[in-house]
Amino acid sequence: MQAALEVTARYCRTEMELYGRCVANSPETWQKDCDGLRVNMVRCANTHPIVQRIKEDCAEPFSAFEQCLKENQASVLNCSEHVNAFLSCADRVKLPA
Repeated sequence: MQAALEVTARYCRTEMELYGRCVANSPETWQKDCDGLRVNMVRCANTHPIVQRIKEDCAEPFSAFEQCLKENQASVLNCSEHVNAFLSCADRVKLPA
């Protein structure tokens, strides 16, 4: 995941920072208030091959994590197992040589 975050930060720094600030400033309503910024960040990140590969290879744990976030909007800490499963998967993703 470190590599994916570095790639996203390198190519999508502005989008990541705007989304992060929005989430931090809207703890109760971040999903609604920050959705446009999330879309912009995702669109930017999806242009890089490592991010595309993580999305393909880790679709199942990511979906479970997203579902958990939707069900636990008031307490996202309840999703730590889901995020750990996704991060573990993402850490194993490599681009073909």
